Amino acid sequence: MMFHKILATTLITLALLPANAMAATIEVLMLNRGAGGSMVFEPAFIKADVGDTIYFIATDKGHNVESIKGMLPDGVTAFKSPLNKDYEMKIEAEGLYGLKCTPHYAMGMIALVKVGQPDNAASLAGIRHPGKARKRFKALFAKLDQ
Repeated sequence: MMFHKILATTLITLALLPANAMAATIEVLMLNRGAGGSMVFEPAFIKADVGDTIYFIATDKGHNVESIKGMLPDGVTAFKSPLNKDYEMKIEAEGLYGLKCTPHYAMGMIALVKVGQPDNAASLAGIRHPGKARKRFKALFAKLDQ
């Protein structure tokens, strides 16, 4: 009987916690070389939930993270972090987020963040990217249904 009271109290407490109390922190490394090749975010494809924080770690020098014009969900403010600095990105809305390292965008240093069930995938898939970023985004968009 005591076990049932403890279980019920625990379940009620968990149900009443704010959603961000259960939020995750996802770490992404900014690397000169990683499993995905040279000049990469690792991981480059990130699944997150509203309320999560993505923590970009300036592992190697010369990198930053910046939103790509036209590749954010409606209502999300564009951003650009300083070079060589870690950066916290709080997930505010469902959708796809296209990100780049400003100096290495054409070299393919990009990331794609999927939050919930994105309704902006079709419009983002049509955006043109320079150099290797085009091929890497094509591969990341192929992962959306996984």
